[in-house]
Amino acid sequence: MAGHNDVLRHWGSEEPAAFGLTTLHARVAVDQALLAGQRQPDSRDAVALEGGARQWCWLAASVLGGDPVPWLGLLTLAQLDLQQARFEHKVSAPDQMLPPGPWGLFDQARRTDPWGREAFHRMLRFWLARNEVGPATEFLATYLPSAPGGSALHALPLYLYVDRYRRAERKEAVQLQWTDDETVRDTVLRAFGHWRAALAQGSRWPVTDESHLAHALWASRQRQEAAEVFSEMDPFISLQPWQNLADRPGDLLRQAMNQSYAMAG
Repeated sequence: MAGHNDVLRHWGSEEPAAFGLTTLHARVAVDQALLAGQRQPDSRDAVALEGGARQWCWLAASVLGGDPVPWLGLLTLAQLDLQQARFEHKVSAPDQMLPPGPWGLFDQARRTDPWGREAFHRMLRFWLARNEVGPATEFLATYLPSAPGGSALHALPLYLYVDRYRRAERKEAVQLQWTDDETVRDTVLRAFGHWRAALAQGSRWPVTDESHLAHALWASRQRQEAAEVFSEMDPFISLQPWQNLADRPGDLLRQAMNQSYAMAG
């Protein structure tokens, strides 16, 4: 929201040395550059915004010691470099099974927050922006087994399944992944177990992760489990993943909720 008003200018005039000001400037600059780069790749405005965002990130890195935000910003901008033209986007991976990528930025983000949700999502989006599902899958297979129990990171494969469906030309065939693919079903139920573990630990997943889990459970015909997640989410809801799965996402969501609650009795 800060990118659509003059709050940063007013804040800067009142507290030019405020700790959070540089962080928010970097965040806004990265979001604007990402949006422009996705809408009009290589346009003059997109290139200028990306350059400005990088400057803000490096400035933030120089003044915010131990803060992952600058590195998360640079990792986000890596999505725009589809040709991996920048050196920092083609660093050798720590695992030989993984291809070169922005591993240095990923490592920097993890130094202060080793299992931070955003770093892993940004890395996943880097591969998906290049339509490289194989490396994305291998990335998750490499890191998720070591992720803490109950961590929302265990929802990451669910995003990959939705992306696979979104890109598919034959939707009907890909839709069967949730019911016919044993690996997918096992992964969905494993994520559900970690979600339950988080609740037992007194923590909650972000609503968008819970929404992906509820959808995956419903789509894989685990309706009672889906109802449990929908109930815990109430009264909150997320547009994702529903808007990536149907032209009328509200109708699909209502159908999923009604069928799940009916099965739960």
